[in-house]
Amino acid sequence: MKKILIKNVRLVNEGRVDECDVLISGPRIEKIAQGIPADGKHVVEGNGMHLLPGLIDDQVHFREPGLTHKANIFSESRAAVAGGITSYMDMPNTIPNTLSLELLEEKYAMAAKHSLANYSFFMGLTQTNLEEALRIDNTQVCGITDDGLYFNDSKGILANYPEFLEQLFSRSNSLVALHCEDDARIAERTELFKQQYGNAIPMQCHAEIRDAEACYLATQRATEIARKHNARLHVYHVSTAKELDLFDNHIPVRQKRITAEACVHHLWFSHEDYERLGAGIKWNPSVKYNSDREALLRALQFDVLDIIATDHAPHTWAEKQGNYFQALSGGPLVQHALPVLLELYWKGEISLEKIVEKTSHHVAELYRIKDRGYIREGYFADLVLVDLYAPWRVLESNVKYRCRWSPFMNQVFRAAVMGTWVNGEMVYKNGEFQDHRMGMRLEFEKER
Repeated sequence: MKKILIKNVRLVNEGRVDECDVLISGPRIEKIAQGIPADGKHVVEGNGMHLLPGLIDDQVHFREPGLTHKANIFSESRAAVAGGITSYMDMPNTIPNTLSLELLEEKYAMAAKHSLANYSFFMGLTQTNLEEALRIDNTQVCGITDDGLYFNDSKGILANYPEFLEQLFSRSNSLVALHCEDDARIAERTELFKQQYGNAIPMQCHAEIRDAEACYLATQRATEIARKHNARLHVYHVSTAKELDLFDNHIPVRQKRITAEACVHHLWFSHEDYERLGAGIKWNPSVKYNSDREALLRALQFDVLDIIATDHAPHTWAEKQGNYFQALSGGPLVQHALPVLLELYWKGEISLEKIVEKTSHHVAELYRIKDRGYIREGYFADLVLVDLYAPWRVLESNVKYRCRWSPFMNQVFRAAVMGTWVNGEMVYKNGEFQDHRMGMRLEFEKER
């Protein structure tokens, strides 16, 4: 069996930074120690760089099938491993929407042929397919979600329907992940700004239209009903300081029934950036104020928020143009998420240990992923090697997304991803890929 020895690295893992070597045997980690002998092994010299568990991103939109003019599984998983993401969970708002077990398995078959990273796919949830959604196998599917489906559903976001949530949470034994914004509040605010500006609403008004109250109302509704039934709820992309009071930090993440995440763009951008970047930072939920950004970072530090994700949602650059109503919401993020977080580390806003905890350890615990999320002997060798002293600039020539743009264009980052291993194979090294190495389907514990 092929053995790879990563020598002389600073291992960031389980709340510590240790100098050691890591021996990989086949797809798994065989040994972690200092001074492992190199005889007969393929040696990768770490030169004192930092070795992290591969990131696990629980919220991506890779757009396949049906929207491959924006992205596909191959292109975006390639960008993901270039950014140190070794596993991802993809959303159901493809064409057709993933609303049946048959369509779900078709996506898994695509990924088996085309994904450089490990993968799982959420089962889509609407008010018309509850029976089908409840049939998923928890050991093989990450969960059920409505995220993104409201674009094609006239009834809108499920968090606005308490009667349906009562039915869902009283019956589900799976992890349910929801997008929480109040449709009525958003419609009211949209009309208010439309009366003032017509179709020429300034992009910075997005934070006032999809405001903190819209998020709070829906998140409060969903969490209250989930608590009533002791259901397993995960709240996507929390974007406001106000919502944080709805979550707790008095028990470990693995024991929580209600969990929540922050997304990279809400940790980096603020309302002040709309003037410079316009629709380039138009997301739902919206990028809000610097006070919200700072509150999210504190909530991560004190475990009120449990994980960090991307909500990677690429559109073509042409689709991001036009007025407020024409420019689509969402943007590409998987390649640049870890560099952003490492830049926040350099700014003193988050530690390396906390980055690893929120992007790997806690994601594995929250979803009950088997044998991933940590650098441990016997676990899969999903690893990322980063150089904290390798400044680089985001340019069109080094962007890996199929859409070929990034909201971080021309940003200089002080740290870079130098290599990424997926299941013991080095699929990315210094800008080069092993495109023939495919990832694996994630497996989970049955009880969520």
